[in-house]
Amino acid sequence: MSRGAVAPERAVALRVLRRVDGGAYADRALRGEADRAGLDVRAHGQALRLAYGAVQRSRTLDWLIDGAVERPDALEPAVRDVLRLCAFELAYSDATPDHAAVDQAVRQARSLRGPTRRRAARAAVVNAAMRRLAAERAARLASLDAPGTPAGLRHSLPDWIARRLAEALGDEAEATMAAFNRPAETALRWNPLRGPRTTLERELPAGWRGDARLPEAYVVDTGFAIERSQAWARGCAMAQSRASMIPARALGVMPGERVLDLCAAPGAKATHLVALAAGGVRVTAVELHAARAAALGELARRMGARMEIVVGDGREVPLQEGFDAALVDPPCSGLGVLNARPDARWRRREEAIGPLSELQGQLLARALRAVRPGGRVVYSTCTLLPEENEEVVLRSGAPLDDLGASFPEWRHPGLPGALRTLPGRDGTDGFFVARLRVGSGR
Repeated sequence: MSRGAVAPERAVALRVLRRVDGGAYADRALRGEADRAGLDVRAHGQALRLAYGAVQRSRTLDWLIDGAVERPDALEPAVRDVLRLCAFELAYSDATPDHAAVDQAVRQARSLRGPTRRRAARAAVVNAAMRRLAAERAARLASLDAPGTPAGLRHSLPDWIARRLAEALGDEAEATMAAFNRPAETALRWNPLRGPRTTLERELPAGWRGDARLPEAYVVDTGFAIERSQAWARGCAMAQSRASMIPARALGVMPGERVLDLCAAPGAKATHLVALAAGGVRVTAVELHAARAAALGELARRMGARMEIVVGDGREVPLQEGFDAALVDPPCSGLGVLNARPDARWRRREEAIGPLSELQGQLLARALRAVRPGGRVVYSTCTLLPEENEEVVLRSGAPLDDLGASFPEWRHPGLPGALRTLPGRDGTDGFFVARLRVGSGR
């Protein structure tokens, strides 16, 4: 990096924030900007840390920024994004010394387009504000824990999400909300259809660990670019959180069975089902959108997972019923994976929960009709709201199997037989999983 230049990873992070402000998804924007800049693995990790952190914590960061500038309403959007990146480092990251973070922010402010005088004025505002924040941050951050401070401000969430999580999780809500601002786990699923696990392990960085409850899972604490690995190219592994591996395990597929995945794309769980039965299960994967169905087909081919892919609405698409088992992982609010999807918290709307719950119930009802008497249906979501989880299952009227017998540490506290994982407690995504039994009196 030349003297006086902005570090490439910081330039990428700022461009990601600008694109997110314009409506882009953070993960897609990061992928595109990092590729354009040719970032190596280390710089890519730095850009991700900065961009995701600033997007996730933007509410709290704006509160810190507004207290450090004289006229917060007069800040240009691009200048505010520069301040967000710097404020994130000052308040929530030990990776960079204060003086270096402020220096980079000043350089970024000066690099914004405009007349020389305007660029100099921006740099002066950023320099003064961030130096003030560096001096006052301990007291400002401590005040967030004062009685009466809204949980949404403390954890950088919309107030309605903080309220709903508090109602759903009780004493575990604070730890869960705090976890949504920490990096999501880097977990991989080994695919036995494409070779022995040693093929994957040879590429993993030192310090990886497994999970006895999920033998195919690998957790990596240090950076590992799975999509740049040979294991990924050969289909020997894919990125997937441990919580996301539970639904396929819970379904308990056996070779020779016919299995329905009613909401299959992007395909992590559908390919997992095939792998668990060593390729001997017949999976019908339903996906509403043709483009996502095509991507699912490409993933299945790379993973060596043969399946029938049907494009259509799972509630009404024609199917040859009599399946032995079905998996329903429907569209949901995603309020259990907010650390993995940095901008999702700002996109969700409370008024969408009711229609989502209705759709989820309809998809579950269709799966129950499609499965033979004595068969089973697993219902799973990556949200933590009862309206999308317990209430949907109870409305179905189908009895629940006891998944807690196999996964006692994840027993759901309010719905016997079901499971619930929490990011703050379990170190993985927030998931709900229940297995329903199809009766003979349908």
